[in-house]
Amino acid sequence: MKIITKNLAPNGPLNFLMLLSIIFWSGYVHGQGQKNQDHPNFVIIFADDLGYGDLSSYGHPTIKTPNLDQMAVEGQKWTNFYVGASVCTPSRAALLTGRLPVRSGMTSNKVRVLFPNSLGGLPSDEITLAEQLKKVGYGTACIGKWHLGYQKKYLPTSNGFDYYFGIPYSNDMDRTLDTNSEEKYRDFWKDPNNIKIENFNVPLMRNTEIIERPANQNTITKRYTFW
Repeated sequence: MKIITKNLAPNGPLNFLMLLSIIFWSGYVHGQGQKNQDHPNFVIIFADDLGYGDLSSYGHPTIKTPNLDQMAVEGQKWTNFYVGASVCTPSRAALLTGRLPVRSGMTSNKVRVLFPNSLGGLPSDEITLAEQLKKVGYGTACIGKWHLGYQKKYLPTSNGFDYYFGIPYSNDMDRTLDTNSEEKYRDFWKDPNNIKIENFNVPLMRNTEIIERPANQNTITKRYTFW
């Protein structure tokens, strides 16, 4: 299965596309390799930092998103929807477990998301959507940003996914330059010359192995969509 996402956004890999988490569920098979038509293949595309008006089908005058627009035309276009949280880690936890993220410990009033030095992750006793689908015969894969724990016991392959290809946390984390103070952090993002691969040390993983570090974010979108 391949999802073609070229031309979704024209502003380069460090903008909208790098924040996609793409979750594939492959076909349900039974008997002699025959597909059960009652269990279709499906894909969930979950995007960080996507505003209501960021797609051309929702009225954006300059960002062109023809493939997503086609999905809206051929399927459904929702105009009223609530996500579990406004930031990465808890929103993903809510999507996968169907529970408020505070119940799984994936958010708090002190720390809203996981960081590269965070030791925790999605608890093993949480029941994920992928785990439930596997019970009825689905094959599962997670493509893109995970952000629910980078240690092996928290990765997608420990939470119901047969395959994982992506980065374990946000593409703008793991900065190699000193941004510890609020002033340095703001100055870092003000200078466009800082937005280059060598200033980040984000790993690209396949299942539980790091296959590239830092991840080449200039090519990662194409690799995600043609895995």
